Amino acid sequence: MSKYFVSTALPYANGPFHLGHVRSTYLPADIFCRYHRMIGDDVLLVGATDEHGTPIAVQADKEGKKPIEIATRYHNMIKRDIESMNISMDNFARTTDPLHYKLSQDFFTYLYERDFIYPQIEQQLYCPNCGKFLPDRYVEGICPVCGGEARGDHCENCGRALEPHELKEPRCLTCNTTPVIKDTQQYYFKLSEFQDVLTDYIENNENLTDNVRNYARNWLEDGLKDWTYTRDMDWGIPVPLDGAKGKVIYVWGEAFLGYLSSAALWTRKYNPKWEEYWQDNAIHFIGKDIIYHHAIFWPALLKAHECKMPDNIFAGEFLSLEGRKMSTSKNWVVWVDDFIKKYDSDLLRYYLTIVAPLNRDTDFSWDDFQRRNNDELADVLGNFLHRTFTFTKKNFQKKIPQFENPSEEDLEFLKLIKACPDNVADHIEKMEFREGLVEIMKVVKAGNKYFNDQEPWKAIKTNEQKAANCLYLSNQLCKVLATIIKPYMPNVADKIASIINKSK
Repeated sequence: MSKYFVSTALPYANGPFHLGHVRSTYLPADIFCRYHRMIGDDVLLVGATDEHGTPIAVQADKEGKKPIEIATRYHNMIKRDIESMNISMDNFARTTDPLHYKLSQDFFTYLYERDFIYPQIEQQLYCPNCGKFLPDRYVEGICPVCGGEARGDHCENCGRALEPHELKEPRCLTCNTTPVIKDTQQYYFKLSEFQDVLTDYIENNENLTDNVRNYARNWLEDGLKDWTYTRDMDWGIPVPLDGAKGKVIYVWGEAFLGYLSSAALWTRKYNPKWEEYWQDNAIHFIGKDIIYHHAIFWPALLKAHECKMPDNIFAGEFLSLEGRKMSTSKNWVVWVDDFIKKYDSDLLRYYLTIVAPLNRDTDFSWDDFQRRNNDELADVLGNFLHRTFTFTKKNFQKKIPQFENPSEEDLEFLKLIKACPDNVADHIEKMEFREGLVEIMKVVKAGNKYFNDQEPWKAIKTNEQKAANCLYLSNQLCKVLATIIKPYMPNVADKIASIINKSK
């Protein structure tokens, strides 16, 4: 038995969940964890809401509320959305928890005392009207690289990570004033010292997927530069140093630790030591937009703290909507809560898995969702289950008939049924979640063909054993489906298990 520490990327607590969150991060993590629990591994799946940083502070300013009020509202919504999608979290915490504050400040102090963090004067944008520095999303302007619309930390158009002072034609988000440049002291992390360590980690870690490795290589080839670890803000975890009043730990300096603080909170409840899971297998499921944080910054911080670096970082690619990039600011998204009000979560779990491999960008289309639901789930899976159970009830008094004198077709189908669980397991072990589901549907399609070829509705009158063998094998496939489909569609799996009186 292996232990697995599995984490999901921390969503900002400034809005509810949309389908992109589910597809890139939470659903693949859940499939992975459900599978490993089923084969007897000990799995710890943790997550949290990221409740500091400018997104929450900006939202609070807009609404005239305190940041903690915004964070609490959306933490509750996100937790609801995760539960509605049947994501089997062991613990879902908050980065405003006191334990997270302590862990983050202790981590900072540890690095500072070992000279991995140092003070440095830098230039930052300052709004003379608001009387404050403008970190990250408090400033908007034009991207210096592509000329697109950009916020202080990110270009909406090209996706480049930015610093606020890099923007062209900057303006204060709060009052639209043109900011000025002023000196301020910040604390930097010596990221440059880990160039060789991280190069070895990226190049020689066989677990990493190509998209993670290639993205990280771009950063390494340019040469790592020391990284700002603090911000001038009121909202966040205070820097635990004398003379650092008004400075907080940069959200990316403490958000990573949300994985560990969430696990520590779980330990308080259930006693097992989360460190044992981390030491055995530590795996992060994230979206590709935060690869460089998790493949560069986070492993370096862990190495500086003399901790083990993650064994694997699995990054799902983007999900667009009807051919357009999803945008929460433009409300061009499908919110999970809206979806669940109309459809069962398993329909979404199926579609987001089957539509494309996670290492490729893909599109959510309502027409394609309807087509796959009708042509695959209803006409293939639903049809096979319905015919098997209905015919068994009608002609064999709800009992599985005896399997005797099998034909060549029977034995070929039996061979297919027996091979299916191992084939699906092999795909999931390799993080090929779509391919595992495709394998399941391929066998169900074969089941429909076998059922049609055997024609039990005719055979029951002329060759009852032929009909009996057909229904015996069809029910055996249903039994297998109740197990192998559970990581993907737990509700469907439980319904099948209930019908055939199989223990869940």
